[in-house]
Amino acid sequence: MYELLLFAVSIGAGFLGALLGLGGGIIVVPALTLLYNVDIRYAIAASLISVVATSSGAAASYLKDSLTNLRLAVFLELGTVLGAVAGFLIASHIEAKALYLLFAVFLLFSALMMLRKRSEQPSTVNHPWADKLRLDSTYPDDQGVWHNYKVEKVPLGLFVMLLAGVLSALLGIGSGIFKVLAMDGAMKLPIKVSTATSNFMIGVTAAASASAYFLRGDVRPEIAAPVALGIIAGSYLGAKSLSKIPAARIRQIFVVVLAIVSMQMMWKGLK
Repeated sequence: MYELLLFAVSIGAGFLGALLGLGGGIIVVPALTLLYNVDIRYAIAASLISVVATSSGAAASYLKDSLTNLRLAVFLELGTVLGAVAGFLIASHIEAKALYLLFAVFLLFSALMMLRKRSEQPSTVNHPWADKLRLDSTYPDDQGVWHNYKVEKVPLGLFVMLLAGVLSALLGIGSGIFKVLAMDGAMKLPIKVSTATSNFMIGVTAAASASAYFLRGDVRPEIAAPVALGIIAGSYLGAKSLSKIPAARIRQIFVVVLAIVSMQMMWKGLK
C-alpha cells in the first residue's frame, strides 16, 4: 500500500515536472518528507533519481516533437556545471536561512514577472554568440505549423545558469526553475522550447549528484523504485500533453508552481 501511494504521487510529480521542465523533484521531496516522514537524505536521493527518470522519460518525446534545442542545452550546461562546483566550494561559508529567504523572494518576483509576460512571440534577433554557435532553431506550434526563433542575451542566460548551479548545490534543489526562467525570460525562447530543453538539461545535471548519493548509501530501493517508476509514467504523459496545451496555460501553471515553491522556501528559511 505504501509503495502504491508513492507511485501515485510520483505520477503527478512526473507529469508536472515534464510539463514545466522542473524535474518533478520539487514535488517529490515535500511529499516524501511531509506526507510519509521519510528522512530528508533519502528523499533528496530519491528526488535526484526521479529527476533523471523525468528527463529520460520526456527527452525522447520532446526530441521526436522537435521541441528540444540540443545545441543550446549543451552550451548552457557549461554554466550549470561550473556553478555547481562553485556552490559545493562555498556551501560551508553561507547561512542557509538567508539563502532560503533570498530564494523565496526571487521566485515570487519571477512569478510576478511571468504574469506580466509578453505574448508568445519568439525573438527575431540573434545575439552574436547565437550566430557563431548556431543556437537558433525552429519548433512546431499547437497546430503543427513551424516557426523560426532566435536566441537573445546569451551571456545573461549563461550567467543565470551559473547561479542555478550554485543554488542547486547550496540548497539541494533542482535548478529546472532557473533554466526555464533563463531561456524564457532572458533569452526570449518560446515557453515550450524552454521547457523541453530544460528537461534534457536537468537529467544531465542530476545524474552526477545521484551517483554521489548512491555511493554514500542514501538511495533506498523501497523508496526510489516506486518513485522512479511513477515519475517515468507521469513524465511520459506530461511530454505528450505539452504539444497539446496552449503556451499561455503552461505559463499560468508555471506561475502557480513558482508561488507554491516560494512559500515552501520561505517557511524553511523562517523555521
